Amino acid sequence: MSGIPARPLLAALAAALMLATPAAKAQSYPSKTITIVAVLVPGTGLDIIARAYGEKLSQSLGRPVIIENKPGGGQIIGVNALLSAPADGHTMLVATSAAMAINPSAYKKLPYDFQKDMVPVSLYLKSPFVLVVNPQIPAKTALEFIQYAKERPGKLAYSSVGIASAPQLAGAMMATRFGLDILNVPYKDTAQSITDVASGTVQMAFAEAGGSQALIKDGRIRALAVSSQTRLTSLPDVPPLAEAANTPDFEAVSWHVLLVKAGTPAPILGRLNSEMKRIMAEPEIQNRMRTIGLIPVETVSPEATQKYMTDEEAKWGGIIRKLGLAGSQ
Repeated sequence: MSGIPARPLLAALAAALMLATPAAKAQSYPSKTITIVAVLVPGTGLDIIARAYGEKLSQSLGRPVIIENKPGGGQIIGVNALLSAPADGHTMLVATSAAMAINPSAYKKLPYDFQKDMVPVSLYLKSPFVLVVNPQIPAKTALEFIQYAKERPGKLAYSSVGIASAPQLAGAMMATRFGLDILNVPYKDTAQSITDVASGTVQMAFAEAGGSQALIKDGRIRALAVSSQTRLTSLPDVPPLAEAANTPDFEAVSWHVLLVKAGTPAPILGRLNSEMKRIMAEPEIQNRMRTIGLIPVETVSPEATQKYMTDEEAKWGGIIRKLGLAGSQ
């Protein structure tokens, strides 16, 4: 036999097969049902929106897309479900900023590194908090409340759900920024943490928009500001704290992100990113998000999303360390 010797020929063929494999996988993708693991229970905003775009993804990809709820464990249960699946795009994870930006500092030991183990497909919304106070508090604006709190160091308390939760950290971020001495009262139940503001057990909270709108409309709690940098469609008269208190860079929000396991072929990641960019821009999906107090965010590249997530981890990690909560979970 003339020409290339056997061993170099075999090596060349092996290299060619390795190069061809990702492209071949991408061309055949998807080859089966796609599972989106949701880290929260059914009926939450995360679950509702995931089911909405999951249906759209199913239509465009030509395969069933199912939502599999795996709540609990600080979202670690859901993350582990993704990491135990093949890196082929048939299993995805939808998580919040808690798993990606808070857990790395709050937990002593975490069984994942989001920067190495996962790749973002789409960060498509922000979930803001509403600064709410008991109606007996005389302050009618955020600035008035800040002054009211400054005059009463150690006398006011805010509710939150759990230690090192996003609402607690939002309150701590506000306290740090404006030099306030306010106490945190952690609750196990979200609803109770808000109704206790209405009853006067605690004076304020950074409440989830969806869970507080009914009490705001009934006048049982007063909304002074939102923690996002833009207004909520559902609360158009409530200004961002960044605007109300003249702090343009203030933002304390949760967010939802769709991820795949690291090692997923780039063509599959690119296709999913393009599909989500298109789907999440549809008016129907955008309106659904706004209706439940969420803010649509344009899907950008995985690289840009990764940078945003890294910056958020640095921001929340700094607050966690300042509060002495690093490794508390």
